Amino acid sequence: MSEFQLTNGHVALLMLIALWDLAWKGFAMWKAGRNNDKLWFVLLLIFNTAGILPIVYIFILSKNNKKEKN
Repeated sequence: MSEFQLTNGHVALLMLIALWDLAWKGFAMWKAGRNNDKLWFVLLLIFNTAGILPIVYIFILSKNNKKEKN
């Protein structure tokens, strides 16, 4: 049976993904808070998607909200 061993390269990759997600999540949560999107704020807080959900919110959904408010 082959065992998976966590090497320094794996740890570095995981840390890079975590930092990537943290940066996007922080910015998306800030935008959600400024736009008063409580549901999106909570969703972004709960789900870890390696930056995918925050990027979708920032570039697609938050722009739609600005257009509707104007």
